[in-house]
Amino acid sequence: MKHRIVVLGAGYTGAVAAGRLARRLHGDDVRITVVNAEPDFVERVRMHELASGRELKPRPLDEVFKGTGIVLRLAKVTGVNVSDKTVALDDGEELGYDTLVYALGSRVNDHGIPGVAEYAEQIASRPGALKLRERLAGLAAGQTVTVVGGGLTGIEGVTEIAEARPDLNVALVAAGGLGDWVSAKGQAHLRKVFAGLGITVHEHTKVARVEADAIVTADGTAIPSDVTVWTTGFAVHPIAAATSLETLPNGQIVVDDMMASVSHPDVYAVGDAAQAKGSDGQLLRMSCASGTFTAYQAADALAARLTGGKLPNTTIRYFQQCISLGRKEGLIQFVTADDRTKQSALRGRIAATYKEIICWGAYVGVANPMLGMPTRKRHITQQPVATIH
Repeated sequence: MKHRIVVLGAGYTGAVAAGRLARRLHGDDVRITVVNAEPDFVERVRMHELASGRELKPRPLDEVFKGTGIVLRLAKVTGVNVSDKTVALDDGEELGYDTLVYALGSRVNDHGIPGVAEYAEQIASRPGALKLRERLAGLAAGQTVTVVGGGLTGIEGVTEIAEARPDLNVALVAAGGLGDWVSAKGQAHLRKVFAGLGITVHEHTKVARVEADAIVTADGTAIPSDVTVWTTGFAVHPIAAATSLETLPNGQIVVDDMMASVSHPDVYAVGDAAQAKGSDGQLLRMSCASGTFTAYQAADALAARLTGGKLPNTTIRYFQQCISLGRKEGLIQFVTADDRTKQSALRGRIAATYKEIICWGAYVGVANPMLGMPTRKRHITQQPVATIH
């Protein structure tokens, strides 16, 4: 009987992990099934572009997995039973697995703020971006759009909207200072771009609630907003926390260095769903850069476990944070290996081009997860090792 590997989610991490496993393990010995709710690969790093009216090239998953032997199952995951080793789907069917790769990722985090669910839009998902796109298209000149959240998603979203719709009054609400985590040169560039796009910035402002036509701050100030976009971070998918997997209070699965669950070693967690650490023990931030590393680690560790090979000894290091500021401007903030800000940064059009190359490269990595690496398929052992250390 073939060893059944089920991968939940075909975002950056799930797709990379599945493709890497397919290229390492012999098809006579394993059956790899990827479960995803949508037929296309979603370039999540481009959702602000989609929301602002730009057309994105379709990335059909059947094309991504063509020739790999991976079985694509289009369905929504409704539950996981780690005791019975089954996955429940929204069509009423169940999938059994021998090894599970959990890559359901994250969604928008409302932080319990009243009115967010009812009145705010989000760009953490394709459906959310398309809904916001429709609402923006219906706005008349002079109406207001307010983006809440001063992180990467908020900055990219507000500049994209302001560039695409210069006839609107666009604002950003940030709990801290504008780009206060980047270098002084980076902050100065952000302020220059924001001023050029006519974006109003409300710094050091906390939101108490969201209403249909306004944002109310902690001090009671009402900021008018015809459309509010919520970008204050991500929350992991709740399914893992509903299982007997060991999870953190935020729902992330606790994993070892090989990305295997510490409570259920037949479950691997990758991307935002996992509580992963870097080489010096720091928690990895939710990002494409972190997620891709965890996908490599999990796939290589699982392949080694099944074939009796050598476990990977990969360590993550960061290089930069890439921020698009519309289609013509950008900021590349260089960081140390452990993600601390350096003084050096690229700005302007060259930074925008750099960011485009990074986004393109991320998709190439999904479609070709073993690009430039050996592709020898190995047979699995009859009795895989039960734990990884």
